[in-house]
Amino acid sequence: MNWITNLFNKLKGLNKAIIRYPLTELFLLAAALMIFASINGEQDYSKQLLTCAVGAFLCAVLQAAYERFFNQVSTRYILMVCGLGVTLGYYLILRSVADHNMEIEIRTAIALFALYFAFVWVPVIRSRISFNESFMATFKAIFQAVFYAVVLYCGCSLIIMAIDTLIITVNYRAYSHIANVIFVLFAPLFFLSLIPLYPGKKDEGVDSEKSIAQEEMINKAVFCPKFLEILISYIIIPLTAVFTFILLLYIMLNIRGEFWTNNLLEPMLISYSITVILIYILSSRLENKFAIWFRLIFPKLLVPIVVFQVISSVISLGDTGVTHTRYLVILYGIFAACAGVVMSLVPVRKNGIIAAMLIGFLTVSILPPIDAFTISRLNQETILKTVLTKNNMIENNEVLPNDLISKEDKQTVISSMEYLAKMGYTSNLAWLPADFSIYEDFYDTFGFYEYEYAENRNQSTNLYSNSSDALDITGYDFFVHTNINSEENNESKICDIENSGNNYILNKENTGDSSDVILTDNDNNEIIRFNMNDIYSKYQGYSMEKSQISSDEATFSNENDQVKITIVVQTFDSNISNDQTYSYVDFYILVQFK
Repeated sequence: MNWITNLFNKLKGLNKAIIRYPLTELFLLAAALMIFASINGEQDYSKQLLTCAVGAFLCAVLQAAYERFFNQVSTRYILMVCGLGVTLGYYLILRSVADHNMEIEIRTAIALFALYFAFVWVPVIRSRISFNESFMATFKAIFQAVFYAVVLYCGCSLIIMAIDTLIITVNYRAYSHIANVIFVLFAPLFFLSLIPLYPGKKDEGVDSEKSIAQEEMINKAVFCPKFLEILISYIIIPLTAVFTFILLLYIMLNIRGEFWTNNLLEPMLISYSITVILIYILSSRLENKFAIWFRLIFPKLLVPIVVFQVISSVISLGDTGVTHTRYLVILYGIFAACAGVVMSLVPVRKNGIIAAMLIGFLTVSILPPIDAFTISRLNQETILKTVLTKNNMIENNEVLPNDLISKEDKQTVISSMEYLAKMGYTSNLAWLPADFSIYEDFYDTFGFYEYEYAENRNQSTNLYSNSSDALDITGYDFFVHTNINSEENNESKICDIENSGNNYILNKENTGDSSDVILTDNDNNEIIRFNMNDIYSKYQGYSMEKSQISSDEATFSNENDQVKITIVVQTFDSNISNDQTYSYVDFYILVQFK
């Protein structure tokens, strides 16, 4: 009957976690209820869900602070009120910004990451339990919570599938509801139930029997399993050593050239430094030779590698200017270099310094006025205005279109405007129209297309017209449906047309460089030609984020004294990759004889 005893202990642990972290569980419950409503097709609760996430993390950290430094119940209530107040303030900030604001989402993600490390570090500040042990306990708890949650979800899904197949039809939303309950309610609660109660001020004067029981619980939580020890020591560390050798060899061979301009190497170096720091912390209590040599050598190798990466990233600022991603990469590189120095000089038990440094760097990155977003916005605005002023494109606080500026200046304008538009900063530019849209107003504002000078990059455009709009064929004699694919280099007949006793042929011709719709008579004399490049030129300037086009945007015409041809686009797909362009257009042709 051991399994019954173990199940009872697990349930008892869940109950204790609810009592220990009541506000965290309330926020998770609120999030689960909102997700339940969203699954059933109701309104978007993204801002409320972000608020619940921040509140859950923050209240867990405040509970950890209470357990470490306080023992009065009134203090706990004060901390709870503070947590609710900060969460409410965050929600009020969210309400004032647009939906799906990238800046606020990234700020929130960084804040949650900082709160997680605070949750690991705060309970062991100036404690006999080290940060390494707390990190190990949390690492194991995450792994166990995810593992049990996945197994539970798979089991429940199989049960629902069996019921749906054998007994009665089950609504497809049942799978989403089960995932909501398991991953939003059960998994975090199970994770919190595995976090031990670390020594704190409340433990002063506790009887020895209770102290021994608490010590046993802590030792069990922070113990490194044999499986994890083997994985770290004899698999991950040797693989990291081989990768380090390859990385150092590459740096030495390319130190005078490619290394400083190879942006593809940047994510690899960041991933490498994260791996080294993570392994260093997880192996801090292992005493085998692999772990000891790793702790002795790798922090010292980490420092020059990340210093080179930071220098390379700083050099690249000359090409791109400061963006929030570049800012965060450089800031992380500085942190990783500092962490390498700490790991090289400070005893391994003092790794809490690394956590404190990380929390500090993350805080700097999101708090104005020196945060990633403020700095990047000001820098890109300055770069853009400098180029426009140099080319006399700003007058009376308005932009003057100019297609005669240099290719390099055009690319600078394009890059800065794309970044500012993506981040929603164009409204801050007083010299732009209030309703400026980069996808529709770029050419009219600056005098050149944003796509034509963007070399060595992929750009996809996928558009469709509103199918609910009726097609007005008043005044036209014929209409026909067809398509043109740029990969098919040929000439083919679309249809035959008979009008007033005369026979005509409607053809489509595609040579790769040009696509045309041509109307000829029986003697193959050309009556009128419509060049599809007019459509390509207009639509390839649209962003991939724009999908639906209006009836006016879908309609193109060409006419002479004999006939008028109108093209009404239904769908347009295009991909520009380096010097190659693929386009597919599905459209109606309307023909009017005069």
